[in-house]
Formats: sequence, structure tokens, C-alpha cells
Amino acid sequence: MARVKRGFKARRRRNRLLRHARGFRNARSRAYRIAQPAVQKAWLYAYKHRRERKRNYRALWITRINAASRANGMTYSKLMHGLKKSEVQLDRRVLADIAVHDPEGFGAVVSVARASLK
Repeated sequence: MARVKRGFKARRRRNRLLRHARGFRNARSRAYRIAQPAVQKAWLYAYKHRRERKRNYRALWITRINAASRANGMTYSKLMHGLKKSEVQLDRRVLADIAVHDPEGFGAVVSVARASLK
């Protein structure tokens, strides 16, 4: 049986990992043994923060909606309750965008919510 030295396969595997470590500083981008845990940790953080980003954006939208609704004389919770009662199908992302870019339109949304609460 022929001897297998694994040079090509091992080098290809290491180079694949080192390509993911490009942009890291010092030996973390050059030395395989140091780059390997750095890349694995980077993948872990990327996975975790893709989920965390969704939470952060929702919190930002809620803050923007609350600020705009208070400027129109209503709290966030009452606004959302009124919109749900009046069956307005606007999600928080769209409401936050309206609040930032179209204050008059957001005022109309608040008036719809206020009317449904009475």
C-alpha cells in the first residue's frame, strides 16, 4: 500500500481557516494554532450578535415611537393598544420610520389610535 503524506489536504484545510482570519492582528492572522481559536470565537460572536442585532433594533424602534407619541400627547403603550383595537396593521419598524421621517403622518396615526380608545 502506498504511503499518504497528507501535505496537500492539510495545507488546504489550514489555508481555508487562515483566509477567514484575514484582517485579524498579528499572529492571529498568520499562525494557524493561534488563528484557529480566534476564528472560532469570531464565528461564535457573529452568530450571537446576529440575533442580538434584532433585539437592539426593536428597542430602538420602540424608543423612537415612544418619543414621537409623547410629543403627540400619548404614551407608547396606549398608542399600541389603540392601534391594536383599531386593527391598524403597521409594525414597529414602519411606525418608527414614519415617526422619524413624517411627523404629520405619525400624528394622523396617533389620532386614529386615540379615536379607537374612546
